[in-house]
Amino acid sequence: MKKTITRRKFIKKGSAGLAGVAILSSSALSYGRILGSNDTIQMAVIGIRGRGGSHINNFAKMNNVRLKYLVDVDENQFKRRLDEVEKLAGYRPQTEWDMRRVFDDKEIDAVSVATPNHWHALSTVWAAQAGKHVYVEKPSSHNVFEGRKMIEASRKYNVMVQVGFQNRSILNTNRAIKFIRDGKLGEVYMTRGLCFKPRADIGIYPDGPMKAGEKFRMNLETDSYQTPYTEAYLKNVHYDMWLGPAPKRAFNRNRFHYNWHWHWDYGNGDTGNQGPHQFDVARWALGKDELPVRVNSMGNYFKYKSAQETPNTQTSLFEYADGKILEFGTRGLYTNPEGVLLPDINLTGDGKISATTKATPIKIGTIVLGTEGWMQIDSGGNWQTFFGRKNDAGPTSGEKDDSYNPMDLTGGGGSAIFDNFIAAVRSGNRSDLTCDVETGHMSTVLPLIANVSYRLGRELRLDGKEESFTKDKEANKMLTRDYRKDYTVPDKV
Repeated sequence: MKKTITRRKFIKKGSAGLAGVAILSSSALSYGRILGSNDTIQMAVIGIRGRGGSHINNFAKMNNVRLKYLVDVDENQFKRRLDEVEKLAGYRPQTEWDMRRVFDDKEIDAVSVATPNHWHALSTVWAAQAGKHVYVEKPSSHNVFEGRKMIEASRKYNVMVQVGFQNRSILNTNRAIKFIRDGKLGEVYMTRGLCFKPRADIGIYPDGPMKAGEKFRMNLETDSYQTPYTEAYLKNVHYDMWLGPAPKRAFNRNRFHYNWHWHWDYGNGDTGNQGPHQFDVARWALGKDELPVRVNSMGNYFKYKSAQETPNTQTSLFEYADGKILEFGTRGLYTNPEGVLLPDINLTGDGKISATTKATPIKIGTIVLGTEGWMQIDSGGNWQTFFGRKNDAGPTSGEKDDSYNPMDLTGGGGSAIFDNFIAAVRSGNRSDLTCDVETGHMSTVLPLIANVSYRLGRELRLDGKEESFTKDKEANKMLTRDYRKDYTVPDKV
C-alpha cells in the first residue's frame, strides 16, 4: 500500500480532523466537508476477538455509524461476530484479514484497533496515512518510539487518533479530578496505581498445532479453556500477518490469543495491560504532563513454572523533577482481600493498630495522597475521600457507577469514550477528544519505561524532552525494536 496520500485524495476523504491543526479552523470547509449528525460514518473494527467485541458492541449500536468491515487475521472469529452485528444492527459487514485492503477503501472514514499491542502503532500509522480516523486501544504503543510516530502521523495527516483510556470519559473520574484540582485534598504529592488481579499458570507447550481434543490453560481470572489450535483451525489463521512487526518464529498456542500479553515480543505484562488505565488516572491526578526524571521497577514471576516472560508481581516507582512520586504495583497471584495499605494508621494505648476507616478496599484503582486528605478511585471511577489522623470519611462520588468493568471483553466496556470519538470525528475538533493520542502516549510511556527498568534490573534516569534515558545506550536501545521487512514503523511517517 502507499505510505502517503495525495492532496486530492485527502481533500476527498478528509471527513474531519481539520480544526485540531493550528493552520486550519473548524470552518475551513474548502478542505472538505465536516461530517454532520446525519452523515453515516463508515468504519472497520480491526481485531475482533477479546476487546474487539466491545468495539463491535458499541459502534454497531450507534445511529449513523455503519461497520463496513470486520478485520482479523484469524478468520475463525468471523461468524460469531457477524452474527452479533446482525443481531445488534440488522446487517452483516464484509470481512477481511489484511487491514491494508481496508485502508485502501475510500469509503472508510474511521477504524478502531483492538489488536495485540505490537500492532497498535503500525496499524494507526497506516490508517492515518490513508486519511482514516483511529480509535486505538491502550497501551497506545508497544514501545516509546512508536508512540511518538503515532502522534506525528495524526498531526501530519490531520486525523483524529483517540486512545482507549476509558477513565477520561467516565463522569465520576472527571468529578474526582475536579475535586483534586479544586484543592480539596491539599497539595497532591503522591499517587499510587493498583492492579491486584489474579492470573493463572499458562503452562508450557510445544510449537506447532495441537492435537484434536487437546486443551490448554489461559491466563484469565480463573483457569479456562478454549478451542484447540488444531491444524484445521490454523488453516484459517494468517500467522505471518499476526506476527507483523515482531520477530519471525514458529506458532505456539501460548504466544497467540490472549496469552501474547505475557511475552515481550507482543505484550507488556500486566503493567502494560490493565496497568495503563491506573497509570493514566495516577498521572492525571498528580497533574503531570511531563515525564519523570527517574524510574525504578522491580519484581519477579512467582509460584508457577510456565512460558510466561513478564512478571506477575511488579512494583514501579517514578520521581518527577519537583520530587512528587507516582507508584504502580501489580499482583498476579492474589487480589489483596485485605485491601490497600492506608496512608494513616492509629495506634491504641497498648500499641496495637486500630482500624479507623470505612473505606471499601480497592483491588484495581488509584490512591491519591494530598497534604490535607486522600482519595481512592476504583476502576469504574467511583471514589471516596478521607481526612485527618483518624481517616474521617469525606465526600464521595455518590451513586456507584458500574458501567465500566475492566474484565468485560464483550459488553459495553465504557461506552462514553466510543461516543466521544464519533462526536469528535463529526465536529472535526481534536480538542473534543477526551484522550487524544498525545495524552494517551504520555500515560503509555510510564509502563513502557518501567518495563525497561525491570528488564535491565536497575534504576534509570530520563531526559523528558528527548523521551530518552540519560547517557544510557543499553536502555535507549529498548525504546524501539528491530522491525521485520514490510512491517516497519517508519522514522518519517
